[in-house]
Amino acid sequence: MGGCFSKPKPVELKIEVVLPEKERGKEELSASGKGSPRAYQGNGTARHFHTEERLPAPHPYPGAQDCVEAAICHVKDLENGQMREVELGWGKVLLVKDNGEFHALGHKCPHYGAPLVKGVLSRGRVRCPWHGACFNIGTGDLEDFPGLDSLHKFQALQLQRRTKVMAKCISPSAGHSSSTNVLIVGAGAAGLVCAETLRQEGFSDRIVLCTLDRHLPYDRPKLSKSLDAQPEQLALRPKEFFRAYGIEVLTEAQVVTVDVRNKKVVFKDGFKLEYSKLLLAPGSSPKMLSCKGKEVENVFTIRTPEDANRVVRLARGRNAVVVGAGFLGMEVAAYLTEKAHSVSVVELEETPFRRFLGERVGRALMKMFENNRVKFYMQTEVSELRAQEGKLKEVVLKSSKVVRADVCVVGIGAVPATGFLRQSSINLDSRGFIPVNKMMQTNVPGVFAAGDAVTFPLAWRNNRKVNIPHWQMAHAQGRVAAQNMLAQEAEISTVPYLWTAMFGRSLRYAGYGEGFDDVIIQGDLEELKFVAFYTKGDEVIAVASMNYDPIVSKVAEVLASGRAIRKREVELFVLHSKTGDMSWLTGKGS
Repeated sequence: MGGCFSKPKPVELKIEVVLPEKERGKEELSASGKGSPRAYQGNGTARHFHTEERLPAPHPYPGAQDCVEAAICHVKDLENGQMREVELGWGKVLLVKDNGEFHALGHKCPHYGAPLVKGVLSRGRVRCPWHGACFNIGTGDLEDFPGLDSLHKFQALQLQRRTKVMAKCISPSAGHSSSTNVLIVGAGAAGLVCAETLRQEGFSDRIVLCTLDRHLPYDRPKLSKSLDAQPEQLALRPKEFFRAYGIEVLTEAQVVTVDVRNKKVVFKDGFKLEYSKLLLAPGSSPKMLSCKGKEVENVFTIRTPEDANRVVRLARGRNAVVVGAGFLGMEVAAYLTEKAHSVSVVELEETPFRRFLGERVGRALMKMFENNRVKFYMQTEVSELRAQEGKLKEVVLKSSKVVRADVCVVGIGAVPATGFLRQSSINLDSRGFIPVNKMMQTNVPGVFAAGDAVTFPLAWRNNRKVNIPHWQMAHAQGRVAAQNMLAQEAEISTVPYLWTAMFGRSLRYAGYGEGFDDVIIQGDLEELKFVAFYTKGDEVIAVASMNYDPIVSKVAEVLASGRAIRKREVELFVLHSKTGDMSWLTGKGS
């Protein structure tokens, strides 16, 4: 067929700089900001904050007027609702077409570097295929967690992340006074995100963040997945960040009393600090074994980088026993298989993850571990820890089995670290959790709570009060608490999302599956390429997958939109879908 066609003109995208000079100035310390460490006196002891004399390095951005133009595709090459990674010679960007408009963003999720082109585009945002973080395609802003940074908009060259412009602390008494505007107890994800959100929203008064840890806020979930990791590798923000934005961090600081009437907390060393607004994000404390010999050496819970590092050193070429086949225990067992001479797992249930993932998925994962030389002792408990010269040598089980052990890791759950609140008028439930409303408020005005130690109303499960100790959920709750400290009337509405990694394979999970009565599986459990839908009655309440991206992010996005997924829809999908087509989830299929 003959004919003459003119070559279509490619669309030209201007890749513009995100931070002009007037905003970049906000990112740097003023000339008067001196770098000497700040300290305050507490019961005669100088307590030092983590500060750094060195200023943050300037951003490696081009000048304010710089832009580059690149012809990357014809305007008709991309349909509405499509995403494409495009190469600009010096790096890639994510090109998105939505409602007839093009958007260019950083192509990797700032959290762990997932390719966003494999994610889910819905309702003006893209959701990460790995861990569920959501970014606004119009601005690049982070809208749901995990992670701390946003995407560059039209600036996706060397950097895939952007820290929002944040206010500085202008309080003249910061660092020296015995009062603060905002006090945050706990420096995990909830505490850190609360502090950052306050600064992002323009709050410029004093913020004090206190932690029992000796380290600045770090990526705690990574501890059990990478036991060799050093504190500096796990840090969520460098020291300079806290210095630059006036977020004071008190390490090894234990709060023992909260006096809500006088708005004052007392630390273990006797120091007193007054506050105007308080966030309680103390997290949880790991449960310990209560058996005979529980005091012997080389028995650990994984709570700090030092714990994790010591476990690896002791396990190298030796015998390791893990008590508990939940996420922490199984991640530790997987990591130690290449280090230890032997790895054994002791668990009360019939299969690992049984209550969380069900019998069939649990058994498939158990087989993967057995293929990697992990020995399981199921439906039993530890009755005694035996030592030689004070150091662990054997783990005795109630089944009468005796397992050789040079190091033991205990992962049998956790309890909320709220003992210091028992004498306060802040409500605790019978298990020690802090009940909050959708705005993360406790029963005491001006006192908020977030993270592993709270129960809160889960919006898409009819506001059922739940405790969800997930990293992503702690981020979201920290942000909502900060917004409500500023009277923005925000409500928690995020869909729970978690992940684990074992033997180089990732399992993703979204929803809240407690009380599921059926599991519908599509794919091949033996090959560990599957998606499992957890249902209660007629409704899907959770989903898990391995090697089936991006279905978990897709389901999370549907649940976040408020649409229920019916069991019948899933049954039809499993019955008829040989290709793994997921268009039914977004209503585009039949």
